[in-house]
Formats: sequence, structure tokens, C-alpha cells
Amino acid sequence: MSELLIELFSEEIPARMQSRASEDLRNLVCNGLEKAGLAIGTAKAFVTPRRLTVVVEDIPATTPDIVDERKGPRTDAPERAIEGFLKSAGVTLDDCITGEDKKGQFYIARIEKPGKPTTEILAELIPEIIQKFPWPKSMRWGTGSLRWVRPLHSIICILDGQPVEFEIAGIKSGNQTIGHRFMGPDTITVSSFGQYKTALADQFVMLDAGERISFIQSEAEKLAKSSSLQLIDDQGLLKEVSGLVEWPVVLMGEFDASFLEVPPEVVVTTIKAHQKCFCLKDADGKLANKYLLVSNMIARDGGKKIIEGNNRVIAARLSDAKFFWDQDKKTPLENRLPELKKITFHARLGSQRKRVKRLEKLSTDIARIIGANEEKTRLAARLCKADLVTGMVSELPELQGLMGKYYALAEGLDNDVAIALGDHYKPQGPSDAVPQNLIAQTVSLADKIDTLAGFWAMDEKPTGSKDPYALRRAALGIIRIIEENSLRLPLLKILDDQIAASPGLTDDEADSKAIARDLLSFFADRLKVHLRDRGMRHDLIDAVFGLGDQDDLLMIIKRVQALGEFLDTDDGKNLLAGVKRAVNILRIEEKKDGQKHDGNPLPNLLVLGEEKELHRAVTAAMAQTINAVKTEDFASAMTALARLRKPVDEFFDKVTVNADDPNFRDNRLKLLNRIREATLSVADFSRIEG
Repeated sequence: MSELLIELFSEEIPARMQSRASEDLRNLVCNGLEKAGLAIGTAKAFVTPRRLTVVVEDIPATTPDIVDERKGPRTDAPERAIEGFLKSAGVTLDDCITGEDKKGQFYIARIEKPGKPTTEILAELIPEIIQKFPWPKSMRWGTGSLRWVRPLHSIICILDGQPVEFEIAGIKSGNQTIGHRFMGPDTITVSSFGQYKTALADQFVMLDAGERISFIQSEAEKLAKSSSLQLIDDQGLLKEVSGLVEWPVVLMGEFDASFLEVPPEVVVTTIKAHQKCFCLKDADGKLANKYLLVSNMIARDGGKKIIEGNNRVIAARLSDAKFFWDQDKKTPLENRLPELKKITFHARLGSQRKRVKRLEKLSTDIARIIGANEEKTRLAARLCKADLVTGMVSELPELQGLMGKYYALAEGLDNDVAIALGDHYKPQGPSDAVPQNLIAQTVSLADKIDTLAGFWAMDEKPTGSKDPYALRRAALGIIRIIEENSLRLPLLKILDDQIAASPGLTDDEADSKAIARDLLSFFADRLKVHLRDRGMRHDLIDAVFGLGDQDDLLMIIKRVQALGEFLDTDDGKNLLAGVKRAVNILRIEEKKDGQKHDGNPLPNLLVLGEEKELHRAVTAAMAQTINAVKTEDFASAMTALARLRKPVDEFFDKVTVNADDPNFRDNRLKLLNRIREATLSVADFSRIEG
């Protein structure tokens, strides 16, 4: 068994593409080898800014020999048929054996295929992988036709210490590479992965991306601590920076303290976006005027020139940010509203100015329902997009919303309104917090509902994995805001009204109510995902939504929780089985009879003790569950249903539903219908699995 080592050495690979590329290379190599018939051992992938590396253990020297048996004609078949078979199989009659079935004896050709050397397989496989590699973006260079993410310089391909020879686009494979661009330009001759990794380290290349991340984190924390500061955690930036360097060196820079007058998020975003540097905070948690940068080399002067260069660039960038901050504050947010006409939200949904007008009305309606201050809500909705036309947000779009908050505070607007401007995009992902301020919750709900209603009105819904307008995220955000803040919202009516008012609804005959119900079913799907992540069953959500236009998401969640807890008990499981049996009998008999068996059973036709007891129990349970549901006491509703378990079980044990007398049969089917009606006050039990 041999070790395979592959390195594809190029100019710098963009950091955002590195992780995926290393996994793609590992998978393509392993899948190709396995498809060729080679049983391989473990495979590991590594990536630095200039190289993709894969090492595969325990590779056989050749593929196994294969004996293929092919059934031929009968032994007494015409000579020409036998000759044709032998020619197509590439064998002689001496290579054949005979088999026998009901029709007689027949020839079987034994075709022996000797194993193929692994070196030959690799010489074909690796060039094919390189030519078809799935880069998101690639380029050609010089006069060649090969496409790669950046110009490809060399290829290492060694098996059991020996080079595997092939050539692609003028690049010959071999066993040599080079180390760090500046500190390790010497040629490295490679014989094994262990020697390769050690030689790279000697030439200032840290091959393992995870090792680089840990090293940068550790060195950054040490350097920050030495100045009594703390590193502001940013795992995304840490991963990105580790993809920019082969030999990380952490240094500390500094900027003028006067820039701290700008909102801290502006400083952090500016330094991160433009220079990929880490910000620091002091012991009080306030932003410090120092930062950490990660160099790709050990400088002779200890990094002094590198720090000075970064300081100059950051000072220039922060000067721009401070200019935008000072200039933007001169114009009140209210005065910026006319400029929103120039920003198109969507070609069919109009400008941001028109959208803001819709948000004003919708936010006010929602505020009236959930008890938020209507005047403050209306103002927050009117101003929530005004920062889109500020210089700062034009320069740093990721600060939209947040800058609205800071500008609102700077001009002395109400604190709740300012918070709403900053938080109305929340939550922007599963790890993002929902707005805590009632005004912010209202505007955030309106913002997301208007987006969903508009795209549903245009019939532009998410399909498969495609969701370019993040509509799934918007629906989940609404669900989280409602649940985590215990808000009660008649969602269906709000959706209907907003769809009917949407400029995207160009068809005058379109049924806004039908579209709203379809959008509500989308919420049901999102709710399934949301609750499933917390261990709840999707069929219980179907059972609650199965009651009809259930649109109070908070109550739906509470029902699902109570139903799940009930069905985890023995009473719940047994009652479910009984209800399903009753529903199945009803469905079969009603289909046979061509009519519903609804209405109240006649007391004089209840002759057996078990049916009398079931009638009494169902009547009591229906009254109790209806009252409990009205008061939203779902636990009590489940308790009332639990009392049906025993009489339902005894009824099916002792009573024949399909009695010979049609009057008794109809009466007992009506009794089964009462069971169905009793449970329907809580959920549609027929939709529950199990």
C-alpha cells in the first residue's frame, strides 16, 4: 500500500474559495480512484493561499484483476452465431466454459481483465480533475486554454515516493515545489507527505488552515493582553485572514483617538472591510484606538514599516468615515425622504419611498393590535429607510439601519424610535437576536410582511434551494418575533390586506385571499422547520393547521406544544389510536353511503352501556375542550380529551358499529362523528402520524 500526495501550486487563491476548493479536490480524487476500482484509505485536504494539497493513504499499486463472465449462445447454435459471440467478447472457444439451463447447454465467455497500474490511472485522472475543476470563477492566462482560479505554476503528484508523470497545458507534474513567496523561495524536493509538511514549515509555510487559525487567535489574544486590551471576537474575519497568509505574524497598529467620536460600529466595519484587521476594546468594553493586523512575513524591522503603512491606510479610511458622519448629521432624516424615490426596491413594487408609505400604514395597524405607541411607530416606519441615502451607508451598506439609529439619536429623536431604526432588519439569521423594543418589533414585522406580501402578489416565491430575496428568512424572522415576544397577530387578514394593496398585484381579478392563504401555508412550512429544530413533530403542526385558517402563530405553537406533550403520554397514544379508528370507519362508511353521518345521536337508540357511557363522556369532553380552548388553556383541553380514552376503548371492544339494524348503525356512526368533532376543537387527529 502506498501514499499519494498531490499539490496544485498557483498564484493566490481568494480566501472565500479556499475551504470549498480543498474539499472539492479531496472528493474528486477519492471518487475518481474508487470509481477506477481502487480501495483507498483515509484522505486529508489542506489549503494555503497558494496551494491545494491532498494526501491519500493506503493506495494499491494496481487495480484488482477482474474476471468477467458473459453468457453466450447455446452449444448447438449455428457456427456463425458462436463465432460472432467469440469475436465480440474477444476470446476463443478455449476461454469459454459451459453452463446449463432448462433450454440446454450454453457457452460462457470468461474475460480476464488484468489490473491497471495506479500510476496510469492517476496520469489520466489528475489532468481531468484540473480541467473540470468547479471553481466559482476562473481565468485563462498567457496563450493557454487551461482555466484555473489564478495562474497554475506547478503540480506535485507522487505515489509511494515516486513522481507520476503527466503534462497539462505545458505544466509537467513532478516532485518539486517552493515555500513562502518571500522567506522560502528555495526549491523543495518531495518524497512523502511528512517530509513535505516539515520542509514547508522550514520554508515558512504553515500548511494546515486550522493550525493557522489557532495560531492567529492565540497570538492576537497574547498581544492584546500585553496592552491590557481584549480582542473583539470575529470568527468570520479570523477564517478569512488565515486564508490570506502562509506564515502569519500578528502586529499591533494604532489610529488617532479622535476617530473614536465616530460610532464604534463604523470604526470596526471600516477597519475590517478595508484592511482585514481586528479591533480591540479596553477593560470597560469600549473601543480602543489600537488594532491588530496579520502580516504574511517576518519583517527585518519587526514589522515597523508594515504597521506604518497600515496606519496610514486606516487613517485615510477613518477620515472618510468621519467626513461622512459629520456631513450626514447636517441633514435630518425626515428631509432625506424625497431622495428615496431614486432607490428602486423592485421594478414591480416601486421605489423605497412608496414602500415606506406602505410601511407607515401597516406598522400603524400592527401597533394598534399589539399595543405599541402608534405615533412613535408611524414615525419610525417613515424614517426606517432614510439612512439608505446617506453617505455612510452608500460607502458601507452593511451599516444600514444601524446608522439610522445613530443619526436619529444625533438629531434628538425619541430613543424608542431610534432603536426601532437600528433593529428593524432583525433578526437577519438564526443566531441574530429579535428586536426587544415594542416599536422595533412592530416596524420589523411590517418590513418583513410587506416584502413577503409583495413577492407573493407577483407570484415570485422561493423555489427549491433558490431564494434570492431571502423570503424564507423573512418568514422565520416574523415567527421568531411573534413567539419570543408573545405577540398575538391575526396574520391572515394582515396578509390579505397587504397583498390587496401591493403594486405587484397587477391582475384585477386576482384573489388576494387565496394568495394570502397560500402565503400562510408558507408560514406553516417555515414553522415546521423552526419547531423541528427544537425537536417538535411536523405532523402536529399539520394537525393544528388542518383546523382551517389558523393564523395566530403564537397560539399554534402553544397548541403544538400541548399536543406533543399529550401524545407522549399513554392516554394520548391510545386515544390517538381510537380516534384514528373512528375516523377511518367513518370515512369508509360515509363513502359507501354517499352521505355524512353528522348530527347528534338519538339517546333512545343508545342501548348498550358502553355506547351510553361514550356518549356521556364525549358530550362532557366537547364542552370542556371548547371552554378550555376559548380561554387558551390547552393543557386543560388535553386533560379533557384524555378522559375519552377508556370509554373509546370499551366502545370498540364491546359495540358492533355496523349493526344489522340501519337505525342503530347510523346512530353509532354519529357517535363516532362526535369523537371526531370533540378532538377537532384541538387539532385534526387524522393528520397525526402513528
